Formats: sequence, C-alpha cells, structure tokens
Amino acid sequence: MADVIRHDGVVDSIEGDCIHVRIVQASACAACGAKSLCSAAESKEKIVDVYGADAEAYQVGQRVMVEGAATMGMKAVRLAFLFPLLLLVAAIAVAMWLTDGNEAIAALSALLTMTAYFLVLFACRKRLKSEFTFTIKPI
Repeated sequence: MADVIRHDGVVDSIEGDCIHVRIVQASACAACGAKSLCSAAESKEKIVDVYGADAEAYQVGQRVMVEGAATMGMKAVRLAFLFPLLLLVAAIAVAMWLTDGNEAIAALSALLTMTAYFLVLFACRKRLKSEFTFTIKPI
C-alpha cells in the first residue's frame, strides 16, 4: 500500500460527475508541536477534482478520503520540473554554441523553448487529465 497516497478531505462542491474535494496539504513540520514557534511550518489548501465517482452518493461538506497512485506524483514532477529544466539547459547550450556565445539569443531561445513546451502540455491536457486520476471513499 506504499504506492498509494491518501489525503483526508471535505467535499467542496459537486458538478455533474466531478466532485471537488478540498484537502489540506501540510509540510512535514506542520504537524509538529513546536510549529507555533517556528516560521518554517506551512500548510496549503488545495482542490482536487475526482471524476467518474458516483457523485450522487456524496454531499457537500462530507468528509472523504482521496487516493492517488504515487507514480502520478513522480510523473507530475517529471513533466513540471525535470523535462523543462533539461529542455532549458539544452536550448541555452545549443543557442550559445550556434551563435558563438550570444547570451541574448540564448536567453530568447530558452524562453521560446519553454513557451513551446508548456503550450504542448496545455494542448495535451485532456490526455493528461485521463492519466492523472484520483479515487474517493467516504470516511
């Protein structure tokens, strides 16, 4: 069961077959007893969309458990951070090599590469939405 990430949440709203669940994402130190004395503690509220669940079985305000595969988190990190970083470094290196060290062109090529990458991600959002799925269970 280590490959499943679970979060307690509350049903925020229901729209058709989509259930919006509000979860509190806390850092490791947010649960610490000394968090009031420390400025490093943080927690954030997030809304998770759960599709395909039996929406009629849930009510707004109901406590639920949202589950997702840990592999989804790693894939999200790769798509949002690792691949863009590699593309950014490659674009700068290639532009510097092709332009004999012109930093302005290298910076512009890096910016255009990032824009193109995130536009491709945006164009693939429906496919990605089907790959990043969560399940919901009542508590």
